[in-house]
Amino acid sequence: MQFCFTAHYTPQALTAIIDDPTINRYEATKKVVEAGGGQLISMYSTIGDGPGVLIIIDVPNPEVAYAITAIAFAAGTVHTPKLTRLITQEEVGKVRQKARELRGAYKAPGK
Repeated sequence: MQFCFTAHYTPQALTAIIDDPTINRYEATKKVVEAGGGQLISMYSTIGDGPGVLIIIDVPNPEVAYAITAIAFAAGTVHTPKLTRLITQEEVGKVRQKARELRGAYKAPGK
């Protein structure tokens, strides 16, 4: 189950990273993802609305992804975290089929 995690570094975390350029956020991230039984697929730095991170992970269940997000946020490393479940094209096909099956049970407002 793959997820995309994005967030911005807090000023305190960014200061620590600048003060010690040898700090390896990739290894720290990889360690916690693997501890949850997952795999770190990729990790990128972002600039957009401020220095941040974009991480793609593959984990056994959503609880692991939520826990990793909570750990990073609670530690004060990041703010504005966003976790997005990534859906494979095979899963999209199943969703479309299920939507077709359920469509008749739904009534739009005013119908």
